[in-house]
Amino acid sequence: MKEKIIDIIKGALIGVANVIPGVSGGTLAVSTGVYEKIINAINNIRKDFKNSVKTLWPFLVGMVIGIVALAFVITFLLERFPVPTTACFIGLVLGGVPVLYSKIKDEKIKWTHIVSFLMTLAVIIIPAVIAVSTPAVTTMEMNFVNILILGALGVISAAAMVVPGVSGSMILMMLGYYNFVIGTIKDTVSTAVHFDFSNFLSNALLMIPFGVGVLLGIVVISKIIAFALKRWPNASTWGILGLVVASPFAIIVKLGVVVLSPLTIVASLATFALGYVISSKLGEK
Repeated sequence: MKEKIIDIIKGALIGVANVIPGVSGGTLAVSTGVYEKIINAINNIRKDFKNSVKTLWPFLVGMVIGIVALAFVITFLLERFPVPTTACFIGLVLGGVPVLYSKIKDEKIKWTHIVSFLMTLAVIIIPAVIAVSTPAVTTMEMNFVNILILGALGVISAAAMVVPGVSGSMILMMLGYYNFVIGTIKDTVSTAVHFDFSNFLSNALLMIPFGVGVLLGIVVISKIIAFALKRWPNASTWGILGLVVASPFAIIVKLGVVVLSPLTIVASLATFALGYVISSKLGEK
């Protein structure tokens, strides 16, 4: 039971990460040491349904908790204390680097490893820069074209969730749909809590094609990643390391220009250390 509770906590961190621009759920899965475990469970869900579900359910429960917490808690923290909160997430990301690097530190570095590392750096940096100037979509009507768009956004977001270092929220922001998706999720939860069934139904209907796209994207991309990890383990790990190391850049770009007071600096160092310790300890477990 203790292991399941730890997995729920890890799932909550992954869920929170998936909806914060610049932070990657895949990165947090790597940092907390459960990435390959989740990928393998998803990849084998048809072959070994019972054990796959047994592995995945704590993470899924945790992700739901994390997403709901973001809508009502993390958003508040980002608005009131943006720098210390951001520093905490950077600490969570970087806390998993030592565990990840330990897998390849004894291997001879090849040119393919360097290329893999540099390519994944670009995958993070370019979308982060583009997302800064993309206009936002705040409303969408329910029609056939928008259903296709929402489904495609779900697939893209899921791919970004599964690939470590690539922020699904950053991709949504780059495409201009982040505010709409997050706003609709918040409205869906709020209307459900207040038993406003009419508005709940309208919001939920918009999220169905997005959710279907997310599920499809997770299944397809997880198979590709599982194959790459099996076929080219070292090059894949170097690529993942590049994604993780570059993630703080995307987080900082999203934060923008801020004025730092001495108190903010001290608080940010403390929250960074807290995030780093939490991530590294969870990764060890």
